[in-house]
Amino acid sequence: MSREQITSAKRIVIKIGSSSLTGKAGSALDATAVNKLVDVVAACKKREAEVVVVSSGAIAAGLAPLGLTTRPKDLATQQAAASVGQGLLVAQYTQSFARHAITASQVLLTTEDVVRRSHYQNAQRTLYKLLQLGVVPIINENDSVGTQEIRFGDNDRLAALVALLIGADLLVLISDIDALYDAPPSQGGAQKIYEVASVANIEGITLGGAGTAGVGSGGMVTKVEAARIATSAGIPMLLTSLQDSGKSLAGEKIGTHFHAQASKTTSRLLWLAHATNSHGKLILDAGAVTAILERGVSLLPAGVTAVEGEFIAGDAVELVGPDGAVIARGLVAFDSTDLPQMLGRSTKELAAVLGAEYERELVHRDDLVLI
Repeated sequence: MSREQITSAKRIVIKIGSSSLTGKAGSALDATAVNKLVDVVAACKKREAEVVVVSSGAIAAGLAPLGLTTRPKDLATQQAAASVGQGLLVAQYTQSFARHAITASQVLLTTEDVVRRSHYQNAQRTLYKLLQLGVVPIINENDSVGTQEIRFGDNDRLAALVALLIGADLLVLISDIDALYDAPPSQGGAQKIYEVASVANIEGITLGGAGTAGVGSGGMVTKVEAARIATSAGIPMLLTSLQDSGKSLAGEKIGTHFHAQASKTTSRLLWLAHATNSHGKLILDAGAVTAILERGVSLLPAGVTAVEGEFIAGDAVELVGPDGAVIARGLVAFDSTDLPQMLGRSTKELAAVLGAEYERELVHRDDLVLI
């Protein structure tokens, strides 16, 4: 199959994992590895592509200066390592990009920046301006103060969300594993998969965990999930190693090419599905589940039997069937404190008893995405 989706990309997000930048657990940043990545980015810019780098490595880079030999398990030490390592990471990038007369910038994101719509749009505007100015943004999670974001999955999911955020033409994940295999690479006879037409085609494959270096937090599972997010938005993804990245981006049949879906989900629904945290649950009866899944209708109060969690109007909530299975996610139109008096009642009845403002959907179909 042709790899024109890769070679013709004009806006690229490249994510690199900790183990590719730092080597074995506890080692310092590998300047040679950083230079190799920067050379690849410079080659992309030479053909007039815009590039954003999502870089892991802050926690890993901070291990050696703190006298640590393995990635800490407790949050406070992770945050301390990130605080030390982030400066080292950005300094190395800045120095390396200067060899090509390219300006780099640091952009630290937290969960809030990709969860709350106003923050999301602000981050988008900032990245657009940096790209317009010819800058290469170096994005990392703000691990020194973050909590939940440290569990994003070695930045793979974040990279996919950044690709979605800026409308990228290509997402590249650089890993210590050079491709997707049809079995764990350590097993004899495992074969590389060079092309994935649809993520659904690889659901039966056994996927590995984090790399052998011991400094990352992701693995092949998070990379496939990143591919699912990106390709659903019409963005192809390339999985490759640092050593092979230049040739892969030049179109050679190296690494795994995940093809973009021809029929893509709108960016707003993808944001709702992947970039939002659920603040609660609405438990639906069987009739409401059928109506949403088969007819694509809005959710009305009459179809809800129970409410879990605390939330306000505009928050994302999960829609759950009687069997406990999550069927959708949506933006709720009422506070959780308003809902108990509304459950199981028609909108006309609610309007008569509580007022005209209650004669509307709990979750409008335009604010709902199936999971």
